[in-house]
Amino acid sequence: MGASTRLLRAVIMGAPGSGKGTVSSRITKHFELKHLSSGDLLRNNMLRGTEIGVLAKTFIDQGKLIPDDVMTRLALHELKTLTQYSWLLDGFPRTLPQAEALDKTYRIDMVINLDVPFEIIKQRLTARWIHPASGRVYNIEFNPPKTVGIDDLTGEPLIQREDDRPETVIKRLQAYEAQTKPVLEYYQACSISPSFLLP
Repeated sequence: MGASTRLLRAVIMGAPGSGKGTVSSRITKHFELKHLSSGDLLRNNMLRGTEIGVLAKTFIDQGKLIPDDVMTRLALHELKTLTQYSWLLDGFPRTLPQAEALDKTYRIDMVINLDVPFEIIKQRLTARWIHPASGRVYNIEFNPPKTVGIDDLTGEPLIQREDDRPETVIKRLQAYEAQTKPVLEYYQACSISPSFLLP
C-alpha cells in the first residue's frame, strides 16, 4: 500500500446469524483490509489472561453484557496496533456510547449493514447443530449430518447450543435491534449512510 493511499476505516453490522463472519472474510480478502472481530478479540484476551480479558470474563461468567467502557478500551487498544492498515470492524461498535467513543479517535468512512429478515436468521440459527468436542457445525437445511443428531466422523451426539434455541434466538435478535438501531441512526446523522446488503 503506497504512502499516498488513504486508509479505509469501515464497520460491518448485522444481527447474530446474518452472515457477518462470511461477508467480512470475503471483503477483507478482496480489499486487503485487516478484520477486527470483537468476539475474536474478547476470546483471545480471555485466553491470554490479560487484565481486560479477566475483567470481561467476570461479566460473561455472570451472564451480563460487557460494559461499553470495557469493550471500547479493548477495541481502541487493538486498533492502535493497526494504524498503518485499512480495517473492517465486526461487532464493534454495538451501542451508541461505543460508536461515539470510536468517533472521537477515528473517522469512519463506511458502514455496511447486513439487512437480513429476522425470520430467515431464525431459520438459519435454529437449524444449526454442533459436535461439541470438535466444533464441527451442521445445518439441517443445507449441511445435514448423514444420520440425524449424530456427528459424521465420530458417531457422537450433536447438540444445539443454547444460543441457537428458538426462544433464545428471538431474544438475541430483539436485543440486537434495540442496541444497534441508535448506532445506525447515529451514522446516518454523521452523513455516513449505511450500505444495506443481503448476504
